[in-house]
Amino acid sequence: MKNTRPIRAFAFAWALALSGALVAVTPGVTAAPASRYPAVTPAASDYQQLTASTTPPTEAQCNSVGRRCFNPASIRAAYNLNDLVARGMDGRGITVAIIDSYGSDTMAHDLHVYNEAFGLPPMCGEETVTCAPGMPTFSRLALQGAPATKAPPSTAKSPGLQDKSAWAIEVALDVETVHAVAPGANILLVTTPVAETLGVQGLPQMMAAEKYVVDNHLAQVITQSFGTAEEAFNTPSSLLNLRDAFTAAAANGVTVLASTGDNGTANVMKAPVGGPNAGPTIPYPTVGWPASDPLVTAVGGTYLCTDPSATGGRVTLSTMAPTRCLTNPGVAEVGWIASGGGYSHVFAKPDYQDTLPAGSTPIGSMRGIPDVALLASATTGTLEYLSLPPAGQSGILCGSDPCSTGWYVVGGTSLSSPAMAGIVAIAAQLNHGGLGLINPALYKIGADPARYAADFFDVTTGNNTLDPSVPGYPATAGWDPVTGLGTINGANFVPDLVAAVHGN
Repeated sequence: MKNTRPIRAFAFAWALALSGALVAVTPGVTAAPASRYPAVTPAASDYQQLTASTTPPTEAQCNSVGRRCFNPASIRAAYNLNDLVARGMDGRGITVAIIDSYGSDTMAHDLHVYNEAFGLPPMCGEETVTCAPGMPTFSRLALQGAPATKAPPSTAKSPGLQDKSAWAIEVALDVETVHAVAPGANILLVTTPVAETLGVQGLPQMMAAEKYVVDNHLAQVITQSFGTAEEAFNTPSSLLNLRDAFTAAAANGVTVLASTGDNGTANVMKAPVGGPNAGPTIPYPTVGWPASDPLVTAVGGTYLCTDPSATGGRVTLSTMAPTRCLTNPGVAEVGWIASGGGYSHVFAKPDYQDTLPAGSTPIGSMRGIPDVALLASATTGTLEYLSLPPAGQSGILCGSDPCSTGWYVVGGTSLSSPAMAGIVAIAAQLNHGGLGLINPALYKIGADPARYAADFFDVTTGNNTLDPSVPGYPATAGWDPVTGLGTINGANFVPDLVAAVHGN
């Protein structure tokens, strides 16, 4: 969401010469105290409750609030995945690990309601389901303990996004989206117990959890729907000290994906201190980590202007809300205005970004993100079922009223990253094992005009100038800092990704 805090003038130069990854001298901000890490924020940027029933809302209900709502079949149709899934290419045998704060006490129940509503395969581990051989599994791993759910205090100055009950929105979005895209894949929900405002250990604990997953061979794909601005770290070295999990993942055939964030180019400081200026907008274009890491596949976002009732394939629909679809007739996807993207101030441009498709926005000397994109705007979001404590005890507000148990339409790059994780799981199934770092393969496809045209939907409309005071970028032909190489044409992309990973 757009940050409205006042902008401060900064004079501190944030630069450090370190081996291997960086560094440019860039404008900086007053940083957190030494040895402290910035708080992390979930990238589920927008949500609206549509009904308190266990029955999903109709498209008419979504349209009545200016949105269109996608279900599992229509998401897969928009990215040409339904034929693959129908042929058994559904991620089976592959495990996707989802990294989140806290988890959700009701996820097994919510997953069951979701699967029953949309006719998705049941998972061993979901509520009331009897496990059977060959069934995909849903399991949870709380490495450092699982705190009890509690409502935020009455003096809280926010809807409670730092409280466990509010992170349940993020958890449900991640779990349900992975299962929607890759209904045969196993899902491992990995949680850490620290609220982002209760201390400074959130990022180290999350990275330690990911390292545990990699070292113990628990998953072939990891998705992260959180991040923080690179400049929010005290120094680049404090960021680089957290990369062990990604190095291990690349060495062990594990693909790591991350949301690019929901602020466009206008990120904020997330210093672990209070006060009226605790989170000022950084007054120049920035990107977030871990998405900016060259060992991570960064996933940006779009408005998906296709028919939300179509299941046979991708059908552009320009006569239905939201406004971005109505004002771009004939365009199937528009770059989302809040899609995080731009150029790292820490990581040098990796070799795999040396060659880009024709017409691309140039990438200078520093890493450009995103690498790819998928649907993200909540105005063209996905349906999610979520249970919440009664009588508004969660502290989450839907407008001016407390949210309650029911169906929501949700968006953010927290949607695009787990959706991409599902696609990678399908490719990993075809590969009979993990694909590892896929970025070189993505840009290898992008460098071949015929394969690029077949495997990607090039998004050339839209921009990510969310805050007019911080310059953003336009979507262009080829790679751009809004949607990367574009979105995925699954039927062609999945086999080509496997081939490209193997150098073909």
